[in-house]
This record gives sequence, structure tokens and C-alpha cells, in this order.
Amino acid sequence: MELKAEKTTSRRRWAAVAVVAVLVAAAATWAVSSHAIAGFASPRPLAVPSLTWPSDGQTAVDVEGLGRIGAVGVQTPVPIASVTKVMTAYLILLEHPLRDGEAGPDIVIDKQAESESSSREESSAPVRAGDRLSQRNLLELMLIPSGNNIARQLARWDAGSQEAFVEKMNRAAADLGMKSTNYTGASGLEDSTTSTATDQLLLAHAAMREPVIRSIVAMPSVQAGKGGRTLPNTNSLLGRNGVIGLKTGSSTAAGGALMWAAELPDGTKKRLVLGVVLHQNSGNTPREGLEAALSVSGMLVEAVAHALPAIVDTNR
Repeated sequence: MELKAEKTTSRRRWAAVAVVAVLVAAAATWAVSSHAIAGFASPRPLAVPSLTWPSDGQTAVDVEGLGRIGAVGVQTPVPIASVTKVMTAYLILLEHPLRDGEAGPDIVIDKQAESESSSREESSAPVRAGDRLSQRNLLELMLIPSGNNIARQLARWDAGSQEAFVEKMNRAAADLGMKSTNYTGASGLEDSTTSTATDQLLLAHAAMREPVIRSIVAMPSVQAGKGGRTLPNTNSLLGRNGVIGLKTGSSTAAGGALMWAAELPDGTKKRLVLGVVLHQNSGNTPREGLEAALSVSGMLVEAVAHALPAIVDTNR
């Protein structure tokens, strides 16, 4: 009798564990597919088919007119490297608006920007002190080849110092509802600049509503000043599977990071799809991290492209 009772108790215990496992799995699936951004999507949960999600770091993806189709990985603040420059560009244009096609005022390159342009410790764009480059050209040199020296030059031009500009960056982040974000520099060089994929997705929405940013991040290359050499876009996904931007980032601490935007067909029209992947292959070289971020993002964009007509049809 004791053996029979023990077996019965064991079966009940395993049945309870199985029920809990099913409930946990269902909750996780719902959490990934149901979140919607206020003012951007339907408030009802989205039905989303199985997608190829990165197994490392954290990721979040939104579809225009639908909302959040996925947020995976623990959304804990991590270093974001040069993805920081999206906020720098957004804030510069918030305070010094340009219409798309306008060059904006000339900005005199200072000695600090020139000296930093030869650094081997960080990404930079070649500039010379005394050169006069337009606001638009500097934004291009910051976003396309990811010039850290240009980000800090723009910060000094706007606020007098990088420190004063950082205060503005954090106020702008708070205004966008980015509650888990802390900026400590304009370029992303500092590992103390941290955020989450879901926070950066809020910024991606704001940035892609700015025509100047939208047009710059779609450029495959930029010329470094008049007669300067051509510098390629660090985002190698550009032009593939509908990708139209946005910004790469990489460092040993951050691993690889990518904020991406793609225009994908849903069966009747093209929709803007925005995604952020952070902390890919961290702890290795920046190049290895960036390669990982680009690789998993490429697979994710392709998976979303295949699934989008079904997602739209299911969630009408």
C-alpha cells in the first residue's frame, strides 16, 4: 500500500509540474507577442507565428499599424555603444530643425575633433580644424561611418560641452518614455551609456519620423567633406530584404548592437518594421560582436518578411 501511495503521489507531483510548465510557456508566448506601443498599434494582443529570434542578448520588434510583435530576452540596461548616436542626431534636429534636402548652417571644426579623427581606439571621421562643414554633412559623418569625434563636435556646437549635451539627451529620453536608459556621452564610447531594446525601439519610432534621419541612414556611403574620401555605411544589411537603416554599435562590453528599419510587404502594401538587437556576442572583439548583431538581425528581418502577410491577416 505504501508503494502504491508513493507512486500515486509521484504521478500527482509530475502532473502538477507539467501544468506549471505549460502555464509558464503560455505566459512567455503571450509576453512576447502581446505588447503594443501607445499611439502606434492596436491595444489587443497580436497573434504571431514562430519567428527566428536571437538566442543571445535582447531584442524587440514593432510593425507599423500593428505594434509589438516580439520582445525577447531580459530587458535589463546594457551598454549600447554607437546606437547612442541615434539620440544625438534626434536631439540635434530637435533643437536645430532641417527640412530634408537642406544643408543647414556651417559648423567650424575644432582642434579636438581633428585630433580625435586619428584615434585608433575608436571609430572616427577624418576632419581638419578650421574646415566648415554643414550640419547635414556632420550628421552624415556621425551616422554613416559612425564618427565618434563628430558626435562630440555636434554636442559642443549645440550645448557648449558634451556634459551639457548629455543632460539634454537624458531629458529627451525621459520625454520619449525611455525609463531604463542613461546616456553619459554623445558617441556611445562610454560603457556607462546603457539602455534596453524596448527603450531604444521608442527612439527608433521618433527617429524614423524625422525625414533627415530617415534619408541619411538609407545612404550607402558619404564623402568626408569636399573632395574627401568616400566612407561606407557600417550597416551592411542596408538594401537587403527591405532594410532602409538605421544604426550599428559595437564594443567589447556592449557586444554587437543594431537598431534597424525595414519596409516589408504585408500582401497589399509595405509597412515600416523597426527592430533593435543588443548585447550580441559581448565580451569578444567589437568586430565579432557587430558581425553577430548583423547576422541575427538579418535572419530576423527575413523571418518577419515571410511572416508579415500572415500576421496582418490574423490580426485584422
